[in-house]
Amino acid sequence: MKQYDDAISITVAVVIVVTVGFVQEYRSEKTLEQLTKLVPPTCHVLRDGKESMMLARELVPGDIVMLNTGDRIPSDLRIAESFSLQIDESSLTGETEPKHKETRAVPQASIGTGADVEHLTCIAFMGTLVCAGRGRGIVISTAANSQFGEVVKMMMGEESPKTPLQKSMDDLGKQLSIYSFAVIAVIFLIGMFQGRNVVDMFTIGVSLAVAAIPEGLPIVVAVTLAIGVMRMAKRRAVVKKMPAVETLGCVTVICSDKTGTLTKNEMTAQSIATPEGKLAEITGIGYSADGGVVQYQGELVQQWSHPEFARIIEAGIVCNNATIEVDKLIGQPTEGAIVVLAKKAQLEGVRGQYKRLREMPFTSDTKWMGVQCADAQGQNVYFIKGALDRVLDQCGTYYSADNQRKQCDQYSRQHILEIGKELGQKGLRVLGLARGESMQSLMFLGMIGMMDPPRPGAADAISIVKASGVDVKLITGDAMETAQSIGASLGILSSTDSCLSGQQVDQMSDQDLELVIRQVTVFYRASPRHKLKIVKALQALGEVVAMTGDGVNDAVALKKADIGVAMGVCGTDVCKEAADMILCDDDFSTMTAAIEEGKAIYHNITNFVRFQLSTSVAALSLIAASTMFKFDNPLNAMQILWINIIMDGPPAQSLGVEPVDDDIIRQRPRNTKQPMLTGKLIMDILASAAIIVVGTLSVFYKEMSADNKVTPRDTTMTFTCFVLFDMWNALSCRSSRKMIWQIGLRRNRMFSLAVSASLICQLLVIYWSPLQHIFQTEALSLFDLIFLTTITSSVFIFNETRKYFRLRSKSLNHDPLSVSGI
Repeated sequence: MKQYDDAISITVAVVIVVTVGFVQEYRSEKTLEQLTKLVPPTCHVLRDGKESMMLARELVPGDIVMLNTGDRIPSDLRIAESFSLQIDESSLTGETEPKHKETRAVPQASIGTGADVEHLTCIAFMGTLVCAGRGRGIVISTAANSQFGEVVKMMMGEESPKTPLQKSMDDLGKQLSIYSFAVIAVIFLIGMFQGRNVVDMFTIGVSLAVAAIPEGLPIVVAVTLAIGVMRMAKRRAVVKKMPAVETLGCVTVICSDKTGTLTKNEMTAQSIATPEGKLAEITGIGYSADGGVVQYQGELVQQWSHPEFARIIEAGIVCNNATIEVDKLIGQPTEGAIVVLAKKAQLEGVRGQYKRLREMPFTSDTKWMGVQCADAQGQNVYFIKGALDRVLDQCGTYYSADNQRKQCDQYSRQHILEIGKELGQKGLRVLGLARGESMQSLMFLGMIGMMDPPRPGAADAISIVKASGVDVKLITGDAMETAQSIGASLGILSSTDSCLSGQQVDQMSDQDLELVIRQVTVFYRASPRHKLKIVKALQALGEVVAMTGDGVNDAVALKKADIGVAMGVCGTDVCKEAADMILCDDDFSTMTAAIEEGKAIYHNITNFVRFQLSTSVAALSLIAASTMFKFDNPLNAMQILWINIIMDGPPAQSLGVEPVDDDIIRQRPRNTKQPMLTGKLIMDILASAAIIVVGTLSVFYKEMSADNKVTPRDTTMTFTCFVLFDMWNALSCRSSRKMIWQIGLRRNRMFSLAVSASLICQLLVIYWSPLQHIFQTEALSLFDLIFLTTITSSVFIFNETRKYFRLRSKSLNHDPLSVSGI
């Protein structure tokens, strides 16, 4: 049948589908391989009584691994020796504070309380990092059998759901198939009733039905998504799966991890308080020394200008093992925050004034760390820092505002604890600090409150997405106070919202969780299985869920969510592999740009469908009417082919790259259960098609009535009339909501070029003799072109007038922007 355009379109679509399927399958097979990147290539091992460096992948249960500061754990280990061993488990649990590991077995009763990993203080988990101390551990599980491996297995067991766009395309295909078969049936029955040849009528019916199917749709969808992906890349977001970017336009709930996503994963000192309640605030965030220490009267604390604060900072920096090089921490986050604080107060040099003689490591029993030092005169000085109540227990006196030692009685102790409680209620982790000539004569100096602060811009981004109808839920492994404070500061937690712990989620059935989950905006002490249960509960309620995260603990929920968003800088490889999209700058505010793109892509695809189906219906109706009423065909085969090329060609496809509307972010997420062919869209298509058919038939009848027979001029006028109707219709279809003067004629340069090229080609078909012979056309006069341009503009005027009255109606009724914008 020589329908080369259809063959090429279908071939390209099949190649795209097969390629995407192969890539997704390849990615899924690579996921388990990412575990190898979590394991160091070699490790220090004791096997058969001999110490050696061994490849981590060769470890077997029973091997003994030596651990030192900076080592990454090569497998799950049972701790056999611990010397102040502290391990950063944030990539696994999401909690920023390092865990102190010890040899003592964990009581069975403490396991199963909702966050099992956090309670296993005698186990070091594969992929976590030794940030302080040293020790030894016995290999108990490796690779896929480790805790990390269990997370990956859970992830592989969850299938990624179809995106809303894929579902819409499936539904559209079914609808068009139904309409096509209906057309075949109607045409066939009418022909049979008229006594026409059965084979001829069947051929006509099938040909018309095939012509009505927009075979260019797969290509337009692919091109539109690809351009959306490129635009997202410029905005620091890498989309791994093309349909995922459109999914963000449908998202109704964003479940966000805290550490590294909404916060920078850089512990920062926020406040200093003296024993008598005098406060100083610390400006600046992260491990940068930008900022300062400002006491309550607005004066800067620099060096020893305010001794009451300087002594607290001095104790913190001397009793400290961390260093910061080029804004990068080496050591514990808590100690790193104190190092930055000392730099801001210009006191980092005091550490060099003391010679460390002995260190008393932090233990889970004492909950403080201490050092014995010698000052410049050789006198012994002890400094300790740790949990506020435990440090107070070691102190008999405190440092007063008048630089005196005062007795730390029950009243003053309670007052100090109240100050610490107030800081804790702000979500701060409070450290107490003390010094003395001996451990029996310690003097309490004050306290430092610190936290992992929100990222700049995160609160604004959350406000924007919430205003567009998207709920944001915080899911973290942190304690309740920290989670509530961060949630409130970011605008996630309001006075009417509630919080749930991982333990409470465990105790709830799926049905019970679904009943309360809409009112819960903060989940704390959450493990990977809790995140998965939360995502499933939201999806069961019909929500479209986006999950953001950076750790291995997030990977399972990322894959189960409708769209998983991983952090590019601090995200683990397994997390990135499970995700659909990666934020290169780890900035939550990039989500607003992604949501804009997602909504814009669906609107552009809908505009394409509006244009192509109105053209298809018009062409189908024109030919069907001529057949049914026994008219001569107003268009020949080559002219129909040309119209089909225009319909599926550059003008149509340029609608898919229309720039994003400025106000599109304010629109509510579209209802994914709503079909692409809504009642309003069908009415718009039919109205445009009716104008095109009536106008084209009128021109055909006018031209034919002169001599009552079809001439090349008649078909040329009819042919050109239909093409010009197409161009005017395409111009109006650039936006379903805004009038053309609102979006501008030059905003979409590709559309302008495509329409101009189509018009030039149409003029060549009319006036260039080689093409005149092929298309059986003849030259038209300037008057003919003006007449046709005037007649065909009616479809544009009608559509623009319809938009005007719809906009006016919404303005008068104060209606919000429509969900779909259709």
